[in-house]
Amino acid sequence: MQRTQSIMEFQQLMKNDAKSALRYELDKLGNTAEKEQRDVIKKDLENFEALFKRFLLKSGPSIIWNNIKPPPEGYIKSYKEISKMGLTSPEKHLLSKLVVVKLNGGLGTSMGCTGPKSLISVRSGLTFLDLTVQQIESLNKKHEADVPLVLMNSFNTDDDTNMILRKYASCHVKIHTFNQNRYPRINKESLLPIAQSCNDPLEAWYPPGHGDVYECFLKSGLLEKFVKEGREFVFVSNIDNLGATIDLHILNMLVNPPKDSKPCDFVMEVTDKTRADVKGGTLIEYENKLRLLEIAQVPKEHVDEFKSVSKFKIFNTNNLWMRMQSIADLTTSGKMEMEVIGNGTNVIQLETASGAGIKNFHNAIGINVPRSRFLPVKKTSDLLLVMSNLYELKNGSMVMSSKRQFPTTPLVKLGDEHFSKIHKFLGRFADIPDMLELDHLTVSGDVTFGKDVTLKGTVIIIANHGERIDIPSGAFLENKIVSGNLRILDH
Repeated sequence: MQRTQSIMEFQQLMKNDAKSALRYELDKLGNTAEKEQRDVIKKDLENFEALFKRFLLKSGPSIIWNNIKPPPEGYIKSYKEISKMGLTSPEKHLLSKLVVVKLNGGLGTSMGCTGPKSLISVRSGLTFLDLTVQQIESLNKKHEADVPLVLMNSFNTDDDTNMILRKYASCHVKIHTFNQNRYPRINKESLLPIAQSCNDPLEAWYPPGHGDVYECFLKSGLLEKFVKEGREFVFVSNIDNLGATIDLHILNMLVNPPKDSKPCDFVMEVTDKTRADVKGGTLIEYENKLRLLEIAQVPKEHVDEFKSVSKFKIFNTNNLWMRMQSIADLTTSGKMEMEVIGNGTNVIQLETASGAGIKNFHNAIGINVPRSRFLPVKKTSDLLLVMSNLYELKNGSMVMSSKRQFPTTPLVKLGDEHFSKIHKFLGRFADIPDMLELDHLTVSGDVTFGKDVTLKGTVIIIANHGERIDIPSGAFLENKIVSGNLRILDH
């Protein structure tokens, strides 16, 4: 017992030393900033220091597993029920209350691209950003509305995004941008910043997750501007989720709450979990509040339980609707608390997730939405789906083809070595196969596809190491396993 106490005292002393050493280093770092930037950067570093202190205080898991309960009855509403109510005021009036924020801080590096992920071409030569602008523009035109689009950029994406925004100058959408924070990466051993100067290369810094959206949206002055214009709600989503379009039924429920219910300050769109979504965060009740539970917060011995589809049936799509005045009140009063997640192996990156803000809002609810509102493109396997005839493009929105008999999305697994990077992936298809009746596709190894290939049911294609399979043009594969070596050479 005594030994444990002395270890704890020693750890506490170390934490205190780490805090004061960090304070000193951050001061030094702040003083290397250009004069006109110095105050802003010092304020950012102060915020980072507060985040770091919260990280150090957190000893042990951030949740006690046995205290987790499923969300209480009525806290997860069904989208069907909400859409049944119809719209209780005109579309133009509803849209006048809305602002759309897209999280645009990420790079396309995981898919082998340089620059912002939002500038990757997804379909018919259109990028994520093009599709987003198109969606909002078509609603604005149709209903004579003026919904603004706001992009939360990071220092990684800001310059490239602003260059591209010029091409939308004549579009019927006002576009604004603000930047999320730039925080220093921390050396895991010394617990001190890697950066020695504010001008150190980008690798020494990182954007701290999308939990930044509350503070940075407020800090930009845009939130206050929109509230003054009479707008009330913001719809926040990831720019790479092609299903995250403006939904008038959810907006109507927020603007015109039903007589028997309290006005809502926060809505998280959740959807039913499948085996492909085992890592997604889920909604729980914890200490009498709705909370987002992320896999990073789960004690190791309970990870399998967290992933089970039977215990945790829904997951967070990160489509979030919030009352802007509530964001301002919570952030200004310092009551916007979010769990700090530490990432990285040799360096520590402290991040927060926007969905984790749910526990701070009054009357927060989840809405169980159709799967079609969650269509993220994280890998080339996702890209293959949205480029195929499974989806039709309507006013910038991806809609599952009416010709598909089942509304489920096929499970697609493409081997890393030959397919994970976009340029390699595109070189493997003469054109995108017909996938209207596909259930499951696994491709592994050196495989190429000719023109007009049709894939149905379950198709598994495995080229062993050192071998190659060329699927010939016009091939029709239904419930087939193709393996070995198949090369088609010009005669």
